[in-house]
Amino acid sequence: MPWESTIPNVLAGEGEPLASGTAVAAMDNEQFAAFYARSARSLWAYLVRASRDPALADDLTQESYVRFLCAKHPQDGEVAARRYLFRIATNLLRDHWRRPQASSIEEMPEEMFKAKCGVAQSDSQAMLEPAMALMRPRDRQLLWLAYAEGYSHHEIAEVTGLGSASIRLLLFRARRKMARLLRQGGEA
Repeated sequence: MPWESTIPNVLAGEGEPLASGTAVAAMDNEQFAAFYARSARSLWAYLVRASRDPALADDLTQESYVRFLCAKHPQDGEVAARRYLFRIATNLLRDHWRRPQASSIEEMPEEMFKAKCGVAQSDSQAMLEPAMALMRPRDRQLLWLAYAEGYSHHEIAEVTGLGSASIRLLLFRARRKMARLLRQGGEA
């Protein structure tokens, strides 16, 4: 994937050393490289599923790690750090959606409208793709965090910034909509 080659040069021992007073001092280069290796693929997959745009997912993945390194992240272990990273990515994605989009259908890449050829998909994946495309971004996001990442309702609330009590209802509605779309064969 394109973002795999974007590990900061600091990890390779190049570039400016970080000041000892920065928030990054809590995680050294080796720890960050290991954390990145364990979390980058799932973060990127989450962003692709939520945004439906691999190029945007590449950009937001990189920006998420930059902000993670610059922020004071939780020192409660990898699970908390991973949730914090997903929270950063969620906020970046939300900011992207809020930005006004000034593009017309003519400006969109043609490959967005073509069926993907040559990619082996399972039957369930082939059924889910059209249905997921018709769902609202927040519903895609909630379903991905719950079922692909295996997060609990409380963890999803932390990542998305939504109320913990509302996650159960929102997931119920998203599952119900997904079931309806699957019964209709992925048609609106």
